[in-house]
Amino acid sequence: MERHTWAFAFGILGNIISLMVFLSPLPTFYRVYRKKSTEGFQSTPYVVTLFSCMLWMYYAFVKSGAELLVTTNGVGCVIETVYVAMYLGYAPKSARVLTARMVLGLNVGLFGLIALVTLLLSKGALRVHVLGWICVAVSLGVFAAPLSVIRLVIRTKSVGFMPFQLSFFLVLSAVIWFAYGLLKKDVFVALPNVLGFVFGVAQMALYMAYRSKKPPAASSGAAAQEVKLPEHVKQVAGVAKAGGAAAEGRTSPAGPEVHPIDIVLPPPPAILDGADVDDGDDGGDGTGDLAKPRPEQITKTDMAIAVEV
Repeated sequence: MERHTWAFAFGILGNIISLMVFLSPLPTFYRVYRKKSTEGFQSTPYVVTLFSCMLWMYYAFVKSGAELLVTTNGVGCVIETVYVAMYLGYAPKSARVLTARMVLGLNVGLFGLIALVTLLLSKGALRVHVLGWICVAVSLGVFAAPLSVIRLVIRTKSVGFMPFQLSFFLVLSAVIWFAYGLLKKDVFVALPNVLGFVFGVAQMALYMAYRSKKPPAASSGAAAQEVKLPEHVKQVAGVAKAGGAAAEGRTSPAGPEVHPIDIVLPPPPAILDGADVDDGDDGGDGTGDLAKPRPEQITKTDMAIAVEV
């Protein structure tokens, strides 16, 4: 009697925790409803979860004394059906067709075949055992699904794809349902939750290991170049405006570098060969100005200017 009381208590707790797990994708589907788009989300987890709930509810109907399994999986079937229906309503055409094929093949075809075979070819305890092992196999597949998420977390070093709350509730659900199966002496309920507990703990350990690490971003050099780019353009524009000519700039590790600009002065007046130029200093022989260079004929050292004489 005490064993049944504890089993009932764990079953009630299992229903509550399982409800939280079923409702965990609710924010995602609220965003889908608000944006009228699935945003690349896949429907496979929800279709497979719906298939698992259908099988466990069928198992609970066949096995006597498993009413708490009927309630939790019945609620799961309703919630997952709503998720799949919303996905079919807002997904693009290709994803909608793929999801419809999965539902017809898995939730209608395969489930119908299992139900037909177990009803026609097995009876009594044998039917319960056949259904139990089928449920164990499906549950192991569902619990092994987070392996892809674990691989993604290790590769990206980011826990953004693996919420801690979901992993925590999965571990808690596995512990409670394992205790329920152990107290009810139902190996088909207890066995898959051992694997669920292991994968849940692994997810929580990964979360603790990578929670403080950020995903790899762009290199600091590229970021620094991106920050210095407006300043560099501003300097080049300023030089071009001051010199009155096009400026040429180059980015180096030390910062922006501006090359000197050749400023071309207007050419001096042409001097004709043999002409006498009299400025009153050469005595009228025309040689004083030729021997003494004019100021505009002097080549400055800081400019590369060629002056033709």
